[in-house]
Amino acid sequence: MYGFTEKVFERLVSFATAVLGNPISFILALCMVLFWWINNLFASWDTHEIIGDIIFGTTFLSLFIIQKSFNRFSGSLHLKINELVSSHETASNSVINAEVKTEREITELSKEYTELVEQVKEQVKELEDEIEGKKTAQ
Repeated sequence: MYGFTEKVFERLVSFATAVLGNPISFILALCMVLFWWINNLFASWDTHEIIGDIIFGTTFLSLFIIQKSFNRFSGSLHLKINELVSSHETASNSVINAEVKTEREITELSKEYTELVEQVKEQVKELEDEIEGKKTAQ
């Protein structure tokens, strides 16, 4: 049941990310904010309320701009990493397109790499001990 829920949530997040980073969504949001500002400008003459509305509307529009720039940066970063992984002969291809994997799959891959780091640390420690042993023997 948890796996199904996780997949549905991942799809929902991917959809929301795509929608919020879409230029058409920004244009629609801009039209809504402009309409809201114009209506509130004539409805209220309170300076504090008008300033608050402007700040709120600008913050709302910033969400779309930030999401768009994040989507672009994230996409280019994924392409670069995929290129590096695919060009290296000894690299594991299981990490290519990691951005489309579920959180559980990424956690499992992360555990594998953590175990690999521990193995490398042990090998380095053994080599250091071996070198130290040779130095003391001379």
